[in-house]
Amino acid sequence: MSQDQHAAPVREQRVTKQRLAVSAALDTLDDFVSTQELYRLMHGSGTSVSLATTYRILASMAEEGLVDTLRNGDGEAVYRRCSVTEHHHHLLCRNCGKAVEIEAPDVERWAARTAEAHGFTAVQHTVEIYGLCPECSAA
Repeated sequence: MSQDQHAAPVREQRVTKQRLAVSAALDTLDDFVSTQELYRLMHGSGTSVSLATTYRILASMAEEGLVDTLRNGDGEAVYRRCSVTEHHHHLLCRNCGKAVEIEAPDVERWAARTAEAHGFTAVQHTVEIYGLCPECSAA
């Protein structure tokens, strides 16, 4: 057998009406949303996509890098289509869920130095900073 016969096939996602509906719903949101919240929003607007399908589509979109994923304070995965395409981090409001995309060059340098000091290569990282946004702090 040739090497090509052992290679994993490239997984190409079909563009279904459900996938388009999930994508369109994400485009209307500014902040991170759980799968169940997105499902409720879509059904509230008359879009019919099952909860299981919504979970699969979001997982697929995250794997493809089309959405950012992080864990909220309850450990639940939340998703958002980010406007920044390069590596970035988030400031997240614990109260209202507002998210702000940030670049953090000091964090990038620290991560690279720390990984190198311990002999790690091909390192990836995520940083989410939780607090209260100005509006929630003022309330």
